Amino acid sequence: MPRFSRRSFLHLSAAASAAAVFHGMSEPMLAAAARRRPHAKDAVLIDSNENPLGPCQSARDAVSAIIPQGGRYSDNLTDDLVSTFAQQEGLNPEYIYCTPGSTPPLSLSVLAFTSPQKSYVTADPSFETGMNMAALAGAHVIKVPLTKTYAHDVKAMLAAAPDAGVFYICNPNNPTGTLTSHSDIEYLVANKPKVSIVLIDEAYIHLSEAPSALDLVKAGKDVIVLRTFSKVYGMAGLRCGFVIARPDLLEKVVARGGQNFMPTTGVAAAIASLKDPALVSERRRINAGIRQQTFQWLDRNGYSYIPSQSNCFLLDTKRAGKEVRDAMAQENVLIGRVWPVMPTYVRITVGTQEEMNRFESAFQKVMKS
Repeated sequence: MPRFSRRSFLHLSAAASAAAVFHGMSEPMLAAAARRRPHAKDAVLIDSNENPLGPCQSARDAVSAIIPQGGRYSDNLTDDLVSTFAQQEGLNPEYIYCTPGSTPPLSLSVLAFTSPQKSYVTADPSFETGMNMAALAGAHVIKVPLTKTYAHDVKAMLAAAPDAGVFYICNPNNPTGTLTSHSDIEYLVANKPKVSIVLIDEAYIHLSEAPSALDLVKAGKDVIVLRTFSKVYGMAGLRCGFVIARPDLLEKVVARGGQNFMPTTGVAAAIASLKDPALVSERRRINAGIRQQTFQWLDRNGYSYIPSQSNCFLLDTKRAGKEVRDAMAQENVLIGRVWPVMPTYVRITVGTQEEMNRFESAFQKVMKS
């Protein structure tokens, strides 16, 4: 098969599908919609699953160096990024398509593989963009409760939708930060309907010790994996990610939205980040340490939460979560949104130690008021 070309799909872009993408809500858009405005410059922002550390130093240097070339599309730089990632992961470059973050290919994948005849199956709670896009495609959205350990209940997902077009697995899950085992994902892939695909969102995978599902892509399975540089790499504002799948699946995804050039600064920063051998392990260590200290404080003070392996967790406020969010905003601490299925839980992003200290003080004040 010829090398997968970003340019070759321009003529395949469907205007209706592309327009639908603009109605999809990404994590930044959902967070922005919920974020209290205006907020003070010194507000603690732990509402959007951002990484407060930002890009690593080598990525910052790469961005500075590439700015004079900002007048060029520099698609060869994107090829370099794909090649670097492919070599590190042992993937064929034809299986990788570079995207501005992981939400656009999530939306396009749902548009490509769901329809009024092909349902969209997801955990509840989980990241909402796919549900929104499936509804726009006229697909039946099926929400399946998480297990008692807050993993995806893959057997229940299979039983709920023999007509499924997409099974969506966010691993670690957003908003719970909990993991679904690789064996469960393998079971889902092995037992799904032949016409469906398994869409695995690994936006937070580097923050955990969990194995990736890229091995299933390498094995030629009906699997699409999403990756982003927004989380552990601290590049949410620079917009870079990947969609990884067999070329025939990639063609169907990209055809729904056409091709565009990547932001040069994001690509340069992503290449530098991939080449930093200590970045992922060091940031995983930092995040885990602050998360654990926060959990210990919650334990000491008798507050309930769902243990997480990510940079966010759900905190049980024992009353309407939205009320607590509003009260926390009055204390200049912005926390995350509430999922309808768990109305007394709010999502908390793990910030810096100083930010979490301020969160603890504000939360204690709000809960005692």
